Amino acid sequence: MKTLKDFNFENKKALIRVDFNVPLNDGFEVTDATRIVSAKPTIIKILEDGGSCILMSHLGRPKGFEDAFSLKHIVNKVEDVLGVEVKFVEDCIGAKAEAAAANLKPGQILLLENLRYYSEETAGDKGFAEQLSKLGDVYVNDAFGTAHRAHASTTIVADFFDGKKCFGNLLAQEIESIGKVMETGEKPVLAILGGAKVSSKITIIENILDKVDHLIIGGGMAFTFVKAQGGKIGNSICEDDKMPLALEILEQAKAKNVQIHIPVDTIAADDFSNDANKKTVDITDIPDGWEGVDAGPKSRALFHDVVMQCKTILWNGPLGVFEMESFAEGTIALGNSIAEATKNGAFSLVGGGDSVAAVKQFGFEKKVSYVSTGGGAMLESLEGKTLPGIAAILA
Repeated sequence: MKTLKDFNFENKKALIRVDFNVPLNDGFEVTDATRIVSAKPTIIKILEDGGSCILMSHLGRPKGFEDAFSLKHIVNKVEDVLGVEVKFVEDCIGAKAEAAAANLKPGQILLLENLRYYSEETAGDKGFAEQLSKLGDVYVNDAFGTAHRAHASTTIVADFFDGKKCFGNLLAQEIESIGKVMETGEKPVLAILGGAKVSSKITIIENILDKVDHLIIGGGMAFTFVKAQGGKIGNSICEDDKMPLALEILEQAKAKNVQIHIPVDTIAADDFSNDANKKTVDITDIPDGWEGVDAGPKSRALFHDVVMQCKTILWNGPLGVFEMESFAEGTIALGNSIAEATKNGAFSLVGGGDSVAAVKQFGFEKKVSYVSTGGGAMLESLEGKTLPGIAAILA
């Protein structure tokens, strides 16, 4: 696996695929710079070697050249984060872009305009990728968030850099972190899967049963398992058509000697709102008209005990409707348990949109080992798929 360590970038122009698809407010200001901060170590390493950086990214889903999606809006924030002046060019291919890249001196940074202004980017067009390739000497992919898409800038462009391509620090860290959970992690290994639906996590569950010792199933998807085993779940979310599959997963886990842990009690609410009446009930006996919205105190204690005995922990999905303050306690308690286990030497990886949002919201970011930057890419990795953006560098 080639990384930045395998290259000296002195007098080299590095064409770097970053993921600067950051949220902007109505005044076009960046509201969360996490993705820019994540790319900083790669960019600074190349500059310190005496090289220059040509950054390419997408922003949103523009239909043609829409000013609202121009990367010019983020130039100031990128400069703030990197502490280096950033030049901007109003195109990503063609004469303008080529001239701006050619004039770049060692130690300088150039940000190209939004790749997705061209439909050829998402189509994985070879001619478009070839035009991008003219801009740099070495190709660096540091965009895990788009590594699961075979786009021109994430996958196809690598074909034009034979022997001159590598992973950036961020992408290398992502691969290493997922590898720790799926292959090299110290046992016992625990996966915590939450969120609303079993259907969205089926392939992950099937793939990780061979890798883990414990599996906690929480959030809305737990009710499909509870009902499948004869429990009364009131008005709780449930995928009735997935109940046979839930029973099958329990059988598979038993055969593979994987211990599955499902909540034993739940915080039930009489309405899906922060102001609803709520009470703690046995998860197999939720009254009609009530729905489970968070893990109960017994479940939190049970999960804490499981977390504390494991050395490698994957967390994907919250335990309740954490967006509502009244139903966030289960997710916060789990975060505290994982933080404590991490402090005691466990390796913890958090990935997937909702769990990453929860970790940030409740201040656990610095208390876990690694927070993944890619939602879809992370899920596909856990499903056992080889991501095209990663395969292109390894080829």
